[in-house]
Amino acid sequence: MPPSEAPYTGGCQCGAVRFAVGRLGRGSICHCRMCQKAFGGFFGPLITSFDVVWTRGEPKYFASSDKIRRGFCPECGTPLTYEESDRPADQQVEIAIGAFDDPTVAAPVIQVNMTNKLPFFDGLAALPVRTEYSAGWHEFMASLVSHQHPDHDTAEWPPKQGFPA
Repeated sequence: MPPSEAPYTGGCQCGAVRFAVGRLGRGSICHCRMCQKAFGGFFGPLITSFDVVWTRGEPKYFASSDKIRRGFCPECGTPLTYEESDRPADQQVEIAIGAFDDPTVAAPVIQVNMTNKLPFFDGLAALPVRTEYSAGWHEFMASLVSHQHPDHDTAEWPPKQGFPA
């Protein structure tokens, strides 16, 4: 099945937690300070997700406020969910867009909580792009062996052989 059709799958960086989503709602970029801290970034990229099933493991949760809990992988710490207790039951789960196997299915359509938007955010796309690298950079990058879970479901993870501790 093409990745642009349901179910939409994804998971954490290490593969301990995997999910499938039956239907996607609104994608957003949240600039609130809690999302900045939860994601360790300039914003929180989230999409309302329906019919969420945890297909391997499940998140651990942190109550970032009296009304919001955030799910993350208990093994690698990847941010996975934002869940608001006051929302209708079928709209309580928002999943981190970057956690999807194909994040392009979950493009943001709105920005929220602009009060905490970092002042340099709007200028990021205009920053210079590095096109030249020091000697040895390409060889170094080519020599890296990723320990991240691949962007598709696997029967098991990590593989029984060849995966360092």
